[in-house]
Amino acid sequence: MPSLIKVPPMMEAKMSSTTIRDIDEQLKARLRGEAAQHGRSLGVEARDSLRAALSTESIDLQRNLAESIRSRIEPLGGIDLELPPRDGFGKEWTSAHDRS
Repeated sequence: MPSLIKVPPMMEAKMSSTTIRDIDEQLKARLRGEAAQHGRSLGVEARDSLRAALSTESIDLQRNLAESIRSRIEPLGGIDLELPPRDGFGKEWTSAHDRS
């Protein structure tokens, strides 16, 4: 049956095949399990996993740990944590070794 909508050649998606050799058996089993859980083929699951892994923002080594965590938590609605009491703040610290 002919297509009702003609897609210009420049908009056609070019799909190619890629073979990945020597995949660890545990990784392959895990991928199979994920595929089964999602009701998809191994190939579809592999493509989706690659797409998800490559679409995450690259790690910016200039950011500090707090900024990195914040950037991942804020889109989820944030999180409120209670701060622990700061007993002993301002007192001189001594190790157990110094006390004996």
